[in-house]
Amino acid sequence: MIKRFRELRVYRDAFRAAQAIYEASQSWPREERYALTDQIRRSSRSVNANIAEAWRKRRYPKHFVSKLTDADAEAAETRAWLDFARGHDYITQSAYADLDDQYDKIQGSLVKMMRSSDKWCGPASLREPAAPYTPEESPQEHPVKPPEDP
Repeated sequence: MIKRFRELRVYRDAFRAAQAIYEASQSWPREERYALTDQIRRSSRSVNANIAEAWRKRRYPKHFVSKLTDADAEAAETRAWLDFARGHDYITQSAYADLDDQYDKIQGSLVKMMRSSDKWCGPASLREPAAPYTPEESPQEHPVKPPEDP
């Protein structure tokens, strides 16, 4: 049974892909720093961040799926930036194909998790137990006494 988000295969795959993008982008032109380089680094890392958030929200299936949807969207954005990197010959066709394939598998894993969210969000033992509710005592029963004069 998976207990932590770092144990998820999709998280580990996305982490490796983000690391590969970071390494590849170190040699990109300086004028791309705030456009392409920062954008692709942020979106690739955001895939992992959203997977981690989804894992912590698995008690709530709709929130879980929402965060996985965000991770999927960030993976799609990363692939769009990869298209630009390849279009400008910043990465080789081989590196592009490898990274694009990695993100295709990552997105496939995310979609499978979304489609079977009940397997990830249950059983009830994973869900937080209801907090006990004890109504506060009525203020009339225990009035606040004004401070005494010195």
